[in-house]
Amino acid sequence: MGRPTKMTNLVVKKLEEAFALGCTDLEACFYADITKQTLYTYQQSQPEFLDRKEALKQRPVLEARRSVINHFKDSGNLALRYLEHKQKDEFFPKPQDPVDIGRESQRTLRAMSDDEFDKVIAIYFEKAHPNSRYRLVEKVDGNDKVRLED
Repeated sequence: MGRPTKMTNLVVKKLEEAFALGCTDLEACFYADITKQTLYTYQQSQPEFLDRKEALKQRPVLEARRSVINHFKDSGNLALRYLEHKQKDEFFPKPQDPVDIGRESQRTLRAMSDDEFDKVIAIYFEKAHPNSRYRLVEKVDGNDKVRLED
């Protein structure tokens, strides 16, 4: 007579619950109070469970998509950001023609301090992406630091 299995209906149910939340194998095993080896042994003997596990792990992604799509009508910016990622060729902002960023562009990158380099990048970004929601800020907390802010 062999050892009783740890993979009871309650354990399988806990694993499925954890996987439906997008948990890793380790997290799900911790929640179900089993070892990863117990899970992997079970998956070998029950290959359909492995398929179910992978499907359940996609549930949070599906819920997030549903939430994003349901809020398109409330936020045009959200809808545009979604399209920028899903339809890059059509909606992602394309840099315009090269822009003259002034005398900073004449200096070599090696000769620039970190602050100067940050400023050049920020100026280029702002000019190359005029429709971006980010804008150049030259003073940060009273210092001559450069950053892009929302």
